[in-house]
Amino acid sequence: MNRTDGLVRRTVKYRENGAEGAAGGLNANTPDDNQDPNDSGKDQEDNIDDGDSKETRLTLMEEVLLLGLKDKEGYTSFWNDCISSGLRGCILIELGIRGRVMIEKSGMRRRGLCTRKLILKSDQATGDVLLDEALKHIKETDPPETVQSWIEYLSGETWNPLKLRYQLKNVRERLAKNLVEKGVLTTEKQNFLLFDMTTHPLNDNVVKCRLVKKIQDSVLSKWVNDPQRMDKRMLALIFLAHASDVIENAFAPLNDDDYEVAMKRVRELLDLDFETEAAKPNANEILWAVFMAFTK
Repeated sequence: MNRTDGLVRRTVKYRENGAEGAAGGLNANTPDDNQDPNDSGKDQEDNIDDGDSKETRLTLMEEVLLLGLKDKEGYTSFWNDCISSGLRGCILIELGIRGRVMIEKSGMRRRGLCTRKLILKSDQATGDVLLDEALKHIKETDPPETVQSWIEYLSGETWNPLKLRYQLKNVRERLAKNLVEKGVLTTEKQNFLLFDMTTHPLNDNVVKCRLVKKIQDSVLSKWVNDPQRMDKRMLALIFLAHASDVIENAFAPLNDDDYEVAMKRVRELLDLDFETEAAKPNANEILWAVFMAFTK
């Protein structure tokens, strides 16, 4: 897959929410950029919980799904076949940021990110059902597997029948229910002629507008032109929103000039040498391993 697929065209979308709704504050559920990636999972989870306690905190999976959901209809596009694997990439990065998994050392032969295995760092429960289910699968697997393999296993996109038991089922629905519990979405039933479907329309516009504004600012007013200085969760969100084919939804409200700048900077991130970035001091290797998995 070409790293810049999906960035060439712009689908002009106008929502009732519009750009004016995106004036909310920035989400505070981000870890310190200066955090040592080798710190304990507990320390990294403390970073996730920093900030305004009244602000709704979302996981990477919830943020990507929220970007992909249609506000009024409450479901993702039927044509989006990327979001399933994208959400599994979010799960692996969440586990990496929380200090539960890591990429094995490159060794004397300097093996690349694609061939190095994902290994357990801590089996301490995260408190998130999806994350803990994935963590359980990783813990029980011997010998370890690569990041690419785990994305396929967790998505159920594998030809190996022995690995189908690792598939995480109903991920979108389970994430949507999490967002309902947090007051961001609501639950409705919609009739589609031949069947009824449970949908989750937007209930709290402020949370989604804050998310959109946060992404926009990261590539516009708060652009730092150095991925190593970017907040790691925000960097992951940009990459995985692109991999899930929902990044357009964050940029659609922008005027043409800002849209062009934002897309140009996303392309700059996609064109980075992931191996080089992963080898830099304090880099979180699992981020770059997941990014690379989506460009193969």
